[in-house]
Amino acid sequence: MRATITAIATAVTLVMATSAAADSGLVSYTTDESFDDVIFGLENAILDEGLVVDHVSHTGDMLERTKKDVGSNVTIFTKADIYSFCSAKLSREVMEANPLNVMFCPYDIFVAVMPDKPDETIVGFRSYPEGEMQKIEALLDRIARAAVGLE
Repeated sequence: MRATITAIATAVTLVMATSAAADSGLVSYTTDESFDDVIFGLENAILDEGLVVDHVSHTGDMLERTKKDVGSNVTIFTKADIYSFCSAKLSREVMEANPLNVMFCPYDIFVAVMPDKPDETIVGFRSYPEGEMQKIEALLDRIARAAVGLE
């Protein structure tokens, strides 16, 4: 019973976060899973799609390491990484439709924890324009949802 209640509460939180973020060009999901668990889920979801991670940007570490250098004392993230990857098949499709879709590649998904909400992990990505780029958005959504156990 407790697992069911937790699952329902998590689902409600995810839906609320997604609908609020959609207005800002962001698609995101929030979970009570740890940062490391979400990262593990994300890496596996990317691999399960037959893709390879091109780069991991440790943005949270960089911001924390350089905050004093830029005159700040604000900790923005407890943890924040951005995973970059590409799909040869889908990238070809969207770029054959419009070569300027190259501006969207590689595709990024972030995972972050904020200091004021240490028990919440956010995974998300930017939304894409209508048309052929919706194929990429669907891929990213599938991967992000899998990372937090919704797929």
